[in-house]
Amino acid sequence: MKKAHIEALLENNSRWAETFAADNPGIFDALAAQQNPAYLWIGCSDSRIPANQVMGLLPGEVFVHRNVGNIVHAMDLNCHSVIQFAVDELQVSDIIVGGHYDCGAIKAVLSKKDYGMMNNWLSSIKDVYNNNRANFALIDEQAKKDRLCELNVIEQVKNVCKSDEVQRAWARGQNLCVHGLIYSVHDGRLRDLNCSVDSNDALEEIYRLKL
Repeated sequence: MKKAHIEALLENNSRWAETFAADNPGIFDALAAQQNPAYLWIGCSDSRIPANQVMGLLPGEVFVHRNVGNIVHAMDLNCHSVIQFAVDELQVSDIIVGGHYDCGAIKAVLSKKDYGMMNNWLSSIKDVYNNNRANFALIDEQAKKDRLCELNVIEQVKNVCKSDEVQRAWARGQNLCVHGLIYSVHDGRLRDLNCSVDSNDALEEIYRLKL
């Protein structure tokens, strides 16, 4: 990136900081003192979906983890470290898996193209497709993409709930709920996929930890 590009970003930041401080007196002092978010957002890296803005929240009100395809892999130490910190240290009350329509990861899976290292990362979405083949039998290509976006969010909600950090929180009586939302880049709206979970009772028995 050219230095001029960085200078432009710094100028943008200066204008934003001045305007934001004027619109929200004392906000930076409050943020410097602590962060106390109620929500953890696990979303896609897509540049069109900034977590704070789409939920109408200010800085400091949502803890964020993002990756390609809003995936929660069992062996992803980065993601699970974020979940543990959010649950144990920040004591968030809600974890939101936030997917979106027109997702590049979903398009990549359905294209069946070779994406190199990304093939391994996207394999879990391929499993979602394979395990739900009946959902795709009689619908067109756009509907397939949209439905796989939704099913992927629902699957990642399950993966969050399977995690030991979330199950430990439930075992000690912590008030914690996991939700699945999906965002439309066409109208800016979030939609509830009605897959919220607030205890491990909703998990298949093999995934329930004895804590």
